[in-house]
Amino acid sequence: MNLKPCRITRAYLRTGLPSALLPALLLAALPSVAEAHVMDGPLGGFGSGFGHPLAGPDHFLAMLAVGLWGAQMGGRSVWSLPATFPLIMCIGGVLGMLGLLPTEIVQVGIAVSVLVLGAVIAAQWKAPEWAALVLVSAFAVLHGIPHGVLVPRATDPAAFTVGFVVSTGVIHVLGIGIGYGLKPLFDGRLVRGLGGVIAACGMWFLVSAFVA
Repeated sequence: MNLKPCRITRAYLRTGLPSALLPALLLAALPSVAEAHVMDGPLGGFGSGFGHPLAGPDHFLAMLAVGLWGAQMGGRSVWSLPATFPLIMCIGGVLGMLGLLPTEIVQVGIAVSVLVLGAVIAAQWKAPEWAALVLVSAFAVLHGIPHGVLVPRATDPAAFTVGFVVSTGVIHVLGIGIGYGLKPLFDGRLVRGLGGVIAACGMWFLVSAFVA
């Protein structure tokens, strides 16, 4: 997914994204990092796997949103959503290794996941736990597929897999921390606003997937 940093930078600045998140997202939008997301050429082990979710803003925002949504809903969802995502993502990884879904469909699905997860946060949807888990699981499969495509090319496939699972967990924890930090402020409106920013980015990714 080709992203133009200058346009993304201006969009993020206009939204007033929290300063703690802005540097990470701007880094993800830089051309060198966006190309690393595709990861052409030989791959290593743990380090390559750990870097893959961080290299694509679509992956990063979806995983961040899972943590944010869990923190927003509270209760068991704080840990059940972030725990479920990486586990189910491994199933998507297997599908990716088997090459069962076209890349174009996966790209659209990942964009939709960012849009929907951002939207449910913006709407402050207190979903039943089973519904939230079904939604997160479906999106986790989609996010696992690109990782699975890369696994056979890694010099150490097992370490590569562990790397992207650990990285996913770190992003979830970051989302939970941001969610809890912003939740008491302005009656949760900052969390909802951040969800709106994520949804807008998802719409951007979706349009980019069709025009690329």
